[in-house]
Amino acid sequence: MPETLKRKGSPSLEDEVESSKRRSAEDEDSAEKNPTIEMSGIATQDNETVESPATPINDRAARFAALRARNQASRKENLKETKNEAKRQATDPSQLTTLNRKRDIAQHKLLKAEVEESGEDFERKRAWDWTIEESERWDRKMAKKDRNRENVFFQDYSKEAGKVYKRQLNQMKKDGFDGRKEAYEKERAQALERAVEGGGLELVETADGELIAVDKDGTFYSTADSAAHIQNKPDRAAVDRLVADIKKAEEVRMKKRRDRGKMDDAEGDVTYINEKNKQFNLKLARFYNKYTADIRESFERGTAM
Repeated sequence: MPETLKRKGSPSLEDEVESSKRRSAEDEDSAEKNPTIEMSGIATQDNETVESPATPINDRAARFAALRARNQASRKENLKETKNEAKRQATDPSQLTTLNRKRDIAQHKLLKAEVEESGEDFERKRAWDWTIEESERWDRKMAKKDRNRENVFFQDYSKEAGKVYKRQLNQMKKDGFDGRKEAYEKERAQALERAVEGGGLELVETADGELIAVDKDGTFYSTADSAAHIQNKPDRAAVDRLVADIKKAEEVRMKKRRDRGKMDDAEGDVTYINEKNKQFNLKLARFYNKYTADIRESFERGTAM
């Protein structure tokens, strides 16, 4: 009877168990043959574990040392600035200016005495240090200073208003007049553009190529009857400047009033108890002195009326 052929199929469970045992045995043999490799890996991990914290510690120490050095430098700088500030506060600027002016005057007098002793003209020798333009500029400045000194006293209200106007113009030049002028020109150009777009203003070009703005209905340019200026809204800086100017003018007025009162006190006896009473007495004297002069003189002489 012929031998029966078995059908080839998947490996059985016993074959799988035997193969797994065979692989585990091979792994154990390789581990026994190469123990140094495993030990070296363990040593490397241990070294990394030991050496890794050392680097952050060194970095922190270096940063801490840098911070301490910066702190020390800041403390020294602050102490130096504090001493300088205390020195500046202890020094009176007005007194320092006075001392410098006295020193310059003393040097001028000493130089003048030396030149006059040698028989030379002091003004001529001093003029050698200046050019012709500088000398003329200085002469104009001194002449202007003399005119201003003569115009200090009150003459009439129109001249007083002119002096105030010039003083305000000079102050405007010091306080950034150019920037405000540019802002005004820009706002004026925008107003012209709006008027042209609205039809109230017409731009006419002349033969010379010059543009002239023609007011059609008479509403753009201000007249005595126009009220367009009330629509203007100044910015906060302009309002602050106006308030500062008013306060400054009031302070100057009160200072002159106090100085005038001191001059009155120096001339005669004190007949008041406070400023309000002084003003009241001045009003009484202005209206009734001509009637009570004889009575007061009699009281002062001690004679009978």
